[in-house]
Amino acid sequence: MRKYELMTIFPLDEEKSKKGTEDVRKVLTDFGAEITEEKLFGDRDLCYEIAKNKKGRFVLFNLNVNPEKIVEIEKQFMITNNLLKSQFVRLEDK
Repeated sequence: MRKYELMTIFPLDEEKSKKGTEDVRKVLTDFGAEITEEKLFGDRDLCYEIAKNKKGRFVLFNLNVNPEKIVEIEKQFMITNNLLKSQFVRLEDK
């Protein structure tokens, strides 16, 4: 298992962002990821419009996950409603 950060962007609508966050948590745990921290980064303007949204709610997840599962998780995220964008970043071991 390696350490990763996952930055996610959800719509500003409270109901949609809450449901999207729950869906992301479920996908991660279904693939054996251990979520160590979840941090709300707040509402921010997007650089470009995504699915007719000019603003988004950013949430950062710190997690431990098997690197082989990342591709499968990203495929699940593509069909996850209420998730505008996501990006995995591998953290270096110190």
